[in-house]
Amino acid sequence: MKMKSILLAAAVLASTTALVSAQTLNWARAGDALTLDPHAQNEGPTTALAHQIMEPLIIRDMTGAPVPALATEWGPSESDPNVWWFKLREGVKFHDGAEFDSEDVVFSFNRAMSDDSDYKELLASVTEVRADGKYGFEIVTDGPNPIMPSNLTNLFIMDKDWAEANNAVKVQDYEGGEDTFASRNANGTGPYVLVSRETDAKTVLTINEDYWGMDEFPMQIKEIIYTPIQNQATRVAALLSGEVDFIQDVPVQDLARVNDTDGLKVITAPQNRVIFFGMNQGDADLTTDNVEGANPLADLRVRQAINMAINREAIKQVVMRGQSIPAGVAMPPFVNGWTPELDVVPANDIDAANALMADAGYGDGFSIRLNCPNDRYINDEAICQAAVGMLAQIGITVQLDALPKAQHFPLINNLETDFYMLGWGVPTYDSEYIFNFLVHTKGEKYGSWNGTRFSDPDLDVTIEALASETDLDKRNQMIADIWAVVQAEQIYIPIHHQVLNWGMSDKVGTVVAPDDTPKFKYFELGM
Repeated sequence: MKMKSILLAAAVLASTTALVSAQTLNWARAGDALTLDPHAQNEGPTTALAHQIMEPLIIRDMTGAPVPALATEWGPSESDPNVWWFKLREGVKFHDGAEFDSEDVVFSFNRAMSDDSDYKELLASVTEVRADGKYGFEIVTDGPNPIMPSNLTNLFIMDKDWAEANNAVKVQDYEGGEDTFASRNANGTGPYVLVSRETDAKTVLTINEDYWGMDEFPMQIKEIIYTPIQNQATRVAALLSGEVDFIQDVPVQDLARVNDTDGLKVITAPQNRVIFFGMNQGDADLTTDNVEGANPLADLRVRQAINMAINREAIKQVVMRGQSIPAGVAMPPFVNGWTPELDVVPANDIDAANALMADAGYGDGFSIRLNCPNDRYINDEAICQAAVGMLAQIGITVQLDALPKAQHFPLINNLETDFYMLGWGVPTYDSEYIFNFLVHTKGEKYGSWNGTRFSDPDLDVTIEALASETDLDKRNQMIADIWAVVQAEQIYIPIHHQVLNWGMSDKVGTVVAPDDTPKFKYFELGM
């Protein structure tokens, strides 16, 4: 066995060295991007792939700091507090050779504000976007928006002419099952060019030799081969054998094994993401329970009982092997609005939870379906399986339905689930992002990921007012007031703040990005 281990380690080292010297990076993670349409799905792996091919005006670097991308300068207008101005980078070309200018930015922003866009909440306060010459751009908002630049770091710019020529002006209706040219093809300004794509199998990218940042970034990786590998054991085996060089989601049970293998390493950091359960508390009756003519989740006492029944520490120790941070609020600590007081984890009190169930009239319990992804978050299905046992202690019989994220997410968006798991990262680092997507009443401009059916018109007014409140102390108090309602109404059941474990060849040099988005132009390759 010892000799076999030595030979395996030697093979891994030889394989990874060969790959690195060839300047090809083989990248794997559990799930694929859902689409190549840059405005159709605001989802982590989808955004991560898009960042290699396309660019926003402002980007976050590998530490999470905002830095210039297609815009070189920006600021609020001195003459009109409702306007943000941007100076665009000159001399940039799309991958097909077309010149980038303000016409493309105006087109992309208008596209991102359309009905099928998953980014419209980020631009909900925008009343107009307009060109200011060939390399100038302005955003007009309904009242001063103090954090507008923070909303733009994942808003990708398309080539207007390319979109028009390929019938891609309209955003793909992903939830409706639409397939479009833009969902399968891409023409960006980014550091890598799309060579080929086989959904859920393999995507190949090659370096953009005409990239404007060739002299500003390491750009040491010349080719990227991206392979989604859902099965955990298979994914780790691919890393151990040298078949892949970099995986974003090392299973927690394999961390020591990977880290102790010659030629490999694991780097770890807290993620700007929280994992939680959502509940349909707004409908008069549920479709996936056994209670006729009533909605048990509409009763605050039932939601509080569920919150008490979830043993976050047990999930951390048993399911996550210590690689999670139990959460009391559906907001990562990175975010403006987070406080230790909000994030206090509730006691796991089964007796008190059962008393609440009895007070609500459900002393005998009820049954319900829990929808869970099985290829999106770290140990997502295992967390849901653990929750099934925990909720059984308070009489709730849970039928677990675990699906790939491509089938799971539309259930939430289309209001076809009563009880579900979701994870939420916050690229703006501000609570407004959470409120716009998850708390505001679901409608044309807000609430696209609010599957809870929670609706409070007065709270909606306060949420919308955040976008134009320039008194930051007053704004922060508004944020605190909104969180007080979210917590009091138990809109969500927080589980934990996710911890990232990236595994890779020790020839790969990088830091863990808080948003779990590797931007390979920053990576370095040692020899």
